[in-house]
Amino acid sequence: MDKMTAISQDNREVQLLKYALWLGLFTIAYNLLEGLVSIYFGATDESLTLFGFGVDSFIEVLSGIGIVAMVLRIQRNPDSPRSGFEKTALRVTGNAFFLLAGGLALTTIYNLATAHKPVSSLSGVIISLISIAAMWLLVTAKRRVGHGLNSAPILADANCTLVCIYMSLVLLSASFVYQITGIGFIDSLGAAGLIYFSIKEGREAFEKASGMECACEDEG
Repeated sequence: MDKMTAISQDNREVQLLKYALWLGLFTIAYNLLEGLVSIYFGATDESLTLFGFGVDSFIEVLSGIGIVAMVLRIQRNPDSPRSGFEKTALRVTGNAFFLLAGGLALTTIYNLATAHKPVSSLSGVIISLISIAAMWLLVTAKRRVGHGLNSAPILADANCTLVCIYMSLVLLSASFVYQITGIGFIDSLGAAGLIYFSIKEGREAFEKASGMECACEDEG
């Protein structure tokens, strides 16, 4: 590899890291706003699904914080090994997935036990449509950066964002079906699939972190 090629690759990595940082900051800001709005309308409309969706938005913030912290450390210490940063970010993402599954499980059990029906579903429809559009753009951007940097934590964070799309689809379906039929437990059935997906992705994040740790030990 000649000197100009190396410089070009270094510049590209610097730009991708900046992009990753802004994506992480946007993820945090968007989910904080979405969480506050969803919780407010969830409480106003007595919709546990929408309220739980808002709580889960705050859990998604954890993954964003892990990625932002990782990128900042790499920027400040470009010559330091990445594995330590990435293991931390992966574990944060893994914990976020497990917390996500726990929140969904509690919401599902309560919904089924009480047969609770929301007063209105219009807020859920609007919020879910906005969330699907925003999260899809984020997933696409995070995957592009993750592949460009060959970063497992950023790709895991993209998967965490993908869960939010599935959650938004569940919220949209539940709100739409309830609006038409008055059936209030459809969202609980869909949430069971999301719980499985969240646990699966959480385990994979921790497995990736363990694999990176083993690689470091082998190199030592």
